[in-house]
Amino acid sequence: GQGVDEPLSATGFRQADAAGLFLSNVKFTHVFSSDLLRAKQAKKNKFCKDLEIKYDARLRERKYGVAEGRPLTDLKAMAKAAGEQCPAFTPSGGETLDEVRERAKDFFEFLCQLAVEVEQKEQEMHGAASRSSGTSEEQSVFPWTNHCSEPGLSSGNSGAPKILDANILVVSHGAYMRNWLGYFVSDLKCTLPANLTKSQLSSVSPNTGVSHFIIKLQNGSMLEPEIRCVCLNQDSHL
Repeated sequence: GQGVDEPLSATGFRQADAAGLFLSNVKFTHVFSSDLLRAKQAKKNKFCKDLEIKYDARLRERKYGVAEGRPLTDLKAMAKAAGEQCPAFTPSGGETLDEVRERAKDFFEFLCQLAVEVEQKEQEMHGAASRSSGTSEEQSVFPWTNHCSEPGLSSGNSGAPKILDANILVVSHGAYMRNWLGYFVSDLKCTLPANLTKSQLSSVSPNTGVSHFIIKLQNGSMLEPEIRCVCLNQDSHL
């Protein structure tokens, strides 16, 4: 939750280092993190050394009220006593799932606005044509995919690959990210990998699990973003 702001354990630091190594060749344009200590302690990769990490309270874990600092079994017992099941149950003083989703929606819309502004600035500085003239070294190489080969990322009729306007790293928490994914899927009709099971879709990410989404804003509009999930809760680095 939010009220018990514990640091990473020794295992947590090892997992964070493994995730950093896994993403070491990805060139991010922006980095955002929850302002809770266990997220803030995640280290930047070599491409992020000159990037400022921006901490945002909207990325905090779900607030669990009176259940915070107590074992998960206590939360489940509270839910059972109330005739409900986790994770839908909201302890006294906690956040509802709808409230968490509103936080996720607000932050995602902020990211979309950021991406639109980045594209506008690039066009003003260099002209739109320059965005499709980069070399492969300029592109972000993910360990499990190559943006150049992703469908829908071509630059129109020229046939040249399109450089992403923004490549954003977001560091958050399990229950929050599960709600964010729910918002993507139910509200924004996110396309999912064909091999993703229903249990994987509803499960909480493992520590330092990596999810990768490609988001297209049609003509700079945030009204109907096109979202595709490339992978969900990737943990092969652990």
